[in-house]
Amino acid sequence: MLTILGFVMIATFLVLIMMKKMSPIAALVLIPALFCVLVGQGAKLGDYVLEGVGNLAPTAAMLMFAIVYFGVMIDVGLFDPIVRGILRFCKADPMRIVVGTAVLAAIVSLDGDGSTTFMITVSAMYPLYKRLGMSLVVMTGVAATANGVMNTLPWGGPTARAATALKLDAADIFVPMIPALAVGLVFVFVLAYVLGRRERKRLGCLTLDEVVEAPAEVLVTAGGGGGEAPRKSPGGGDDADAGPAYAADGGGFQGLDPDRATLRPKLYWFNAGLTVVLLASMIMELLPIPVLFLIGAALALTVNYPNMADQKARIAAHADNVLNVAGMVFAAAVFTGVLTGTGMVKHMADWLVGAVPDAMGPHMALVTGLLSLPLTYFMSNDGFYFGVLPVLAEAGAAHGVSSLEIARASLVGQALHMSSPLVPAVYVLVGMAKVEFGDHTRFTVKWAALTSLVVLGAGILFGII
Repeated sequence: MLTILGFVMIATFLVLIMMKKMSPIAALVLIPALFCVLVGQGAKLGDYVLEGVGNLAPTAAMLMFAIVYFGVMIDVGLFDPIVRGILRFCKADPMRIVVGTAVLAAIVSLDGDGSTTFMITVSAMYPLYKRLGMSLVVMTGVAATANGVMNTLPWGGPTARAATALKLDAADIFVPMIPALAVGLVFVFVLAYVLGRRERKRLGCLTLDEVVEAPAEVLVTAGGGGGEAPRKSPGGGDDADAGPAYAADGGGFQGLDPDRATLRPKLYWFNAGLTVVLLASMIMELLPIPVLFLIGAALALTVNYPNMADQKARIAAHADNVLNVAGMVFAAAVFTGVLTGTGMVKHMADWLVGAVPDAMGPHMALVTGLLSLPLTYFMSNDGFYFGVLPVLAEAGAAHGVSSLEIARASLVGQALHMSSPLVPAVYVLVGMAKVEFGDHTRFTVKWAALTSLVVLGAGILFGII
């Protein structure tokens, strides 16, 4: 019964948010609360929620201060050279812009943190998509899928979890998987090229200083992507929802306003050095990530804006994103708390593993790869790698399949995992891009799942899995 109710709860959540019948925050809270009562454990709802909140509180703190930190870095002009470089490459070609999104997301993903990747990618690319009337869901989908492939880096999390759970060396898992992951990344770039050509066909040839009146039904006509056209203000620029950092003048589109009052050009190298030290400390795990971003945000605000009024203004400017993301994370804590506390996750995983026919025993690596798609989408990485993977490895060992093959196969679902409603970073992505989570899910899931299958197929073809 718990197995059935678990699947029904997840399906209900996904259907309601994709049909826009409920907001993600409301759905993440009310649906699991209802199902907790249905399974007869309503009295324990408070305990489940508090346990979920306790588990996700460090993540929420990290995201809150990371948003403030990178928001300040955008304000002071740290990323202006990157944006200008992307503008020069992309020009006004939608195809180049989408490919540039994939490349930028893949490069920034080298730091191993999805939230950082999405903040930098959206900050750089949002002005172009907005100005040209391009599909914003194409941007979020491409960025999430590229980051998902790169999330398999040893310091990204899944590889380290698999190595720990199966008592293996992370390098032995990851290094042989590089060719298959490279094929997956190339596929993401090809996908970006195809989606970019579709956007180019829809919008035609553009110039950056023209305003494109995108049709209202863009969410459907652009292959599921969404993007609202910028509206012309009396002064000739974009309206306020494009953000104060974006500007267009008589000479054409500038992306980030080169004359905004928040710039601190004399402190550029301090801010660049601080960011490098912060990211290096995060990779080297010198301190917990929430602590690093808390200290980083405090330093960035104090040095760049010593005046208290200016500091308050910067915090207020990013409060909308902070509240939205933190709210999503704590709402997700209700969902994960109920799923785990009631035992639904365990029963669902046991049922899926038990449903594997005995004849598939010698092919447990393939089975693991296929199961990693739905399981890492509906479960946290911790739940999958520490709860399910050891069971799959044990089943594989009984049929002569090595734990290394099982561990490698377990990584292929990460491209899809990064768009899971249980991944806090995805709320940073859709929040900053002003995209509905349901629209992002409907558009991205099919492409992310296909990317994961490409990685799995390449792994089998190369004899890695």
